[in-house]
Amino acid sequence: MLRHPEKAHRPDNPIQRKPAWIRVKAPTHPIYHETRALMRENRLTTVCEEAACPNIGECWAERHATMMVMGDTCTRACAFCNVRTGLPGPLDADEPARVGDAVAKLGLRHVVVTSVDRDDLADGGAAHFAAVIRAIRAAAPGTTIEVLTPDFLRKPGAAEIVVEARPDVFNHNLETVPRLYPTVRPGARYYQSLRLLDGVKALDPSLFTKSGLMVGLGEERTEIMQVMDDLRIADVDFLTIGQYLQPSVKHAAIARFVAPEEFAEYAAIARGKGFLMVSASPLTRSSYHADADFAALRQARAAHRAPRAGR
Repeated sequence: MLRHPEKAHRPDNPIQRKPAWIRVKAPTHPIYHETRALMRENRLTTVCEEAACPNIGECWAERHATMMVMGDTCTRACAFCNVRTGLPGPLDADEPARVGDAVAKLGLRHVVVTSVDRDDLADGGAAHFAAVIRAIRAAAPGTTIEVLTPDFLRKPGAAEIVVEARPDVFNHNLETVPRLYPTVRPGARYYQSLRLLDGVKALDPSLFTKSGLMVGLGEERTEIMQVMDDLRIADVDFLTIGQYLQPSVKHAAIARFVAPEEFAEYAAIARGKGFLMVSASPLTRSSYHADADFAALRQARAAHRAPRAGR
């Protein structure tokens, strides 16, 4: 079975040689293999593997795996994504318990749970997300939970179901600038994603919200600035920015590799716009260093709310 049947007849986009700053070593650490074995034992899917994340060796060597629930097949066909496209199977009622068990065995302080898009489900998988959150709370009550959800397009009430389960962080990635949505993220709508993030914060102002962008797809600097402003209007707390990496010749081409110095500039600008936390580097991904970043995020909110001396 083709992993991306919808892309089979597209012209090839040659994969460019990566610059030195974006190359990573093949995973060899023994704990990496232990983490991989645990995922297999619990019959779990990870976005680390399905999306071909370049940080898998580093993260799994620290027992940090990002769980991808509701199967390994997505109903969308984004031009940047390596996750399989097709008709997903039915939900696995035992999956939440297996995720909770794996989180407890890994001893995670913080876990990220994401999913494929499930446009075939009436609630987009929101109730399954809630069940996973409850299972992790039961199995590992000391673990903080970050969910990275789909956009729940045309799924009224879905966000409310997830928020009611009280994750610690609600993450939804905008991925790119509005102009590129028709070619890069054709099944999604930019303003729906913004409304989701804005609505989550309205439902629970205490909940941390987070979003991410890829660069190197042909976006302009001014467009990135506008996306930052849109996210701040939605009161998003945490922004991640990373380099797009092309999974195969059938995926969207890389327009350019963004230099580390430019990522540092984006980070400085984003902090100036009021984000509590910013992670911007060539290898930044939504769940990269998520545990340490969450601790820093809580500290940043506490510092922001603390009364200033002399007041």
